[in-house]
Amino acid sequence: MRMFVAIDLDDEIKDAIRREQRSAAFPHVTFVNPRQAHLTLAFMADVAPDRVVPSFEQPIDMGAFDVTFGGLGVFPPRGAPRVLWLGLGEGVREVTALQQAIADRLQSLGIAPEDRVFHPHLTLGRWRRSRPSDRPAVSADATSIGRMTVDHVTLYESRLSSEGPTHIARARAALSVTSATS
Repeated sequence: MRMFVAIDLDDEIKDAIRREQRSAAFPHVTFVNPRQAHLTLAFMADVAPDRVVPSFEQPIDMGAFDVTFGGLGVFPPRGAPRVLWLGLGEGVREVTALQQAIADRLQSLGIAPEDRVFHPHLTLGRWRRSRPSDRPAVSADATSIGRMTVDHVTLYESRLSSEGPTHIARARAALSVTSATS
């Protein structure tokens, strides 16, 4: 089963994404539904839910933190663009540490981490077909479009269909600093 762990976005950020998409002048881009937008921390292509769900019902030893979103970019960095994304301003270090904690947790379950470098971003849209000349001039300007507090992550099941993906929440792990007792 396809599953992923993500930071859920609050309604203010989803509304800001919708505004960014409406103001974007990128032809041939299919935009993601802001209501399904999330910041993916880890993806698992083929995993049994009963192997992963119990682990994400347990808190993560990390305190809540704030993030800001702003600045557009594209993947890949050269050639024909495939993904239009929104970056992070504040909170990059914390999101990266949280992603590493998730990767460590998955590795302890025998699930190998993805073999690409983690780059925290929100996908705004995708090109179905593009050429290098379609590469837009994007602004790396990190002017914030919104701020939110990250206090949990969610484990999702992802079901693909001809109408698009459906994400079903299977577990939620709160960020919670535990204190050692002496």
